[in-house]
Amino acid sequence: MGGEGGVVGESRPGDDAPRAWRSFRDLRRRRRRRRRRERARRGVTRTGSVGHAPDVRTRPIDRRRRRRPSSVVVGRQCAAAARARVTRAMVDVVVAHEDVEDVEDIFRRGRAVGGGAFDARDGGGGDDDGREDGCADDGDAVVRGRAARPAAVGVGARRGDAGEEEDGVVKDEEDEVQSDDEFEGTYAGGGAGATTTPGRAKIFIHTFGCSHNHSDSEFMAGQLKDYGYELVKDAEAADGWLVNTCTVKNPSQSAMNTVIERGLGKDKAIVVAGCVPQGDRGAKELKDVSLLGVTQIDRVVEAMERTLAGDTVRMLEKKALPTLDLPKVRRNEFVEILPLSTGCLGACTYCKTKHARGDLGSYEISALVARVEQAMSEGVSEIWLSSEDTGAYGIDLGTDVAALFRAITAVLPTDGSVMLRLGMTNPPYILAHLDAVAEAMRHPAVYAWMHIPVQAGSNRVLDAMKREYTVEEFKTVCDTLLEAVPGMSIATDIIAGFPGETDEDWKETMALIEHYKFAEVHISQFYPRPGTPAAKMKRVPTQIVKARTRELTAFFESYQPHESLVGKTERVWVSDIARDGTSLVAHTKNYTQILLPGGEDERARLMGRSAMVKIYESSRWSCKAEVLELVQRDPTVARVKLSVISSEEEAVAIREKLTKGKRVRIKKPAVAEVVEGCTTCGSETPCSSTATSASRYVTLESALVVGVCVGVIGLAYAKLSRRT
Repeated sequence: MGGEGGVVGESRPGDDAPRAWRSFRDLRRRRRRRRRRERARRGVTRTGSVGHAPDVRTRPIDRRRRRRPSSVVVGRQCAAAARARVTRAMVDVVVAHEDVEDVEDIFRRGRAVGGGAFDARDGGGGDDDGREDGCADDGDAVVRGRAARPAAVGVGARRGDAGEEEDGVVKDEEDEVQSDDEFEGTYAGGGAGATTTPGRAKIFIHTFGCSHNHSDSEFMAGQLKDYGYELVKDAEAADGWLVNTCTVKNPSQSAMNTVIERGLGKDKAIVVAGCVPQGDRGAKELKDVSLLGVTQIDRVVEAMERTLAGDTVRMLEKKALPTLDLPKVRRNEFVEILPLSTGCLGACTYCKTKHARGDLGSYEISALVARVEQAMSEGVSEIWLSSEDTGAYGIDLGTDVAALFRAITAVLPTDGSVMLRLGMTNPPYILAHLDAVAEAMRHPAVYAWMHIPVQAGSNRVLDAMKREYTVEEFKTVCDTLLEAVPGMSIATDIIAGFPGETDEDWKETMALIEHYKFAEVHISQFYPRPGTPAAKMKRVPTQIVKARTRELTAFFESYQPHESLVGKTERVWVSDIARDGTSLVAHTKNYTQILLPGGEDERARLMGRSAMVKIYESSRWSCKAEVLELVQRDPTVARVKLSVISSEEEAVAIREKLTKGKRVRIKKPAVAEVVEGCTTCGSETPCSSTATSASRYVTLESALVVGVCVGVIGLAYAKLSRRT
């Protein structure tokens, strides 16, 4: 037997023996890696996961070869099996406190005794952009070979059966790789050779993109916290990173790439969720991280746990929308972001989000109303409706946005203690509901503000974009709402330099902005997104695009839309803290941003409340005001119901017009079939006899079932008789 810190069951005649033994072990390990990498180049093998959802699988197997494992698929089990083989062939290892260097030699590539990282990627043992909502293979759980990160010192290692092995891939009884097998590696006085204890790690969440993405992040954060993970704001202190991504523009995806590279460089367990992995799963930046699809957010705990254990999983299958009653951790405790739907009915030539979110899928009105009531009971003061296109809501359910507004506003208190903000809508789908939208914004608990992107002021460019409306229709929407809702504010978007845009086209866009002088204009250069039709179009020279962007920005900053508020007394709703970390952010009824004096006392007094303020200064983006008094809540206030109700015929006509030529699945309510006559004899009139007879219950289907059962029993009995 070896001495303390030596090899159990192996004599150690001299000081050089342990070093020679380790060299021999490393040599065998390198040979196995080379063989595994050679096999990895030949293809991808099918994997599975015992104890997980049945849709956990990889790409289909190539039947010409029985198994062709690759680096994409070789999971932690391979590393675990290799360690198990070495242990069985050689010896068990017991490490004392004095032999820290031996541990680092045996487990190369950074597996530290006290909870460092263990990397086996080669098979060995070693911002919110402020923008409103932007505009789907199988449930892969592809397992890659990054081994487990050890837990704290002295914590026992996870144990499990690695199964039998074939061609470097560990199999369970069903001939599938068990991606979360546990392995043995207990050390005396050293670190654990295992995963971080499930539900006990620290998680950092970074979110890019629209309010819908932020809502998804809040749902995922709620599930992680509910499971026991600690959510931290310090990325360096976190064990795992959850990155929720946006694919609308190139800068967002470039920022995502930077975050992923930084995380991999620090050996963090990374799960990438959102639109980028769903719409561009083949991106090279996503090769070494776990991927979570937009409809798989209810499986974030499973994805994070397995990633922390060293696996790389892919859960990208499109499925039914996640339920709205998932636990939630809000970014702002006073704001509930409520997703109405996912996807849209459009086919814009520049839009990459369509690839990720897919076709329209709406939540039931009853589920949305229930979520609103739950949020109000939890103390929120604002509810934001979020969707890729609010105006298209409900078309797939056989309802419309007017019915949704009626249902939600019916449960809102009219004392203004809780405010509702409508989501982004495209012109073609809101045209049919302008009266209902206007009445909703006149409700005392609804902000008189809406985001209606136009993108271009030229019909020729809109047609190239396939926006499905004209400039005249956009003007109809704006004029109708501005007239029907006094003081209303409209935000819009402009894309500068779309392929084929001429100087005349740009002049028309400038004329549209000059006419309305919108309080908010989101200006963006055209970015060719891979896989979109617009990416193949001839681009406008970059110098011209930048010049047009500067021209529009200069005009937008030349007028002051909030000057008329100076000296007025307005009611505001306080819901956030400004970027300076001190001032409080409030909004008027038309959603003009008001900055109020901050500080701990004012924050405790005003956050989540409504107040009367006097505005004394205005700027391009906001106003400054002083607080006069708080507005007290009235618990006895009555609810207000909207009266604009479209007839059923009108609703049907609207849906037929909007869905003409589109692939929309209408969910029809189940209707009980009314059967006339006798179901037994087939006569047109019901039989008067009430006597029970066998003929009333015996059908062809039941007779076939009975016959099959009798046959199976007979065959089983005959087989048993032959054996005996």
